[in-house]
Amino acid sequence: MKAIVPAAGLGTRFLSATKCTPKEMLPVLDKPAIQYVVEEALAPAEVDGVIIVTSPGKPELLSYFQPDRSLEGLLRERGKTAYAEAVAEAGAMPVDFRYQYEPRGLGHAVRAVADAVAGESYLVLLGDYVVPGRSILPRLIEVSRGHG
Repeated sequence: MKAIVPAAGLGTRFLSATKCTPKEMLPVLDKPAIQYVVEEALAPAEVDGVIIVTSPGKPELLSYFQPDRSLEGLLRERGKTAYAEAVAEAGAMPVDFRYQYEPRGLGHAVRAVADAVAGESYLVLLGDYVVPGRSILPRLIEVSRGHG
């Protein structure tokens, strides 16, 4: 099962903070909001990957979830092991990307990954909506299975 995370919007509700930083990358404590969303999406055992639907104007999202061995190495050399582990953790998450080239709404973003989830159930989580705890998705999966 995959989780789809639409994150292609312009972030206008958070302007001017989102003029240069995607809304999903705004920090919540020590991580960007989208990492909390991806962690929540990957928590149920049934979920084997996350597909983030983004726009070409948000390369920060792609960069964040890619391994960065040089940064990890530099941090380790400087004795900043915890930071190196945090960078490694984000880079190791099973995240794939698709692009929504025009802002045409949530439904269009989900449809952009139809081929990747064809014939299977999937979850949709919003890229800027952090939910405390991780009990909602397992319950949604249970209800979905119970009702076919």
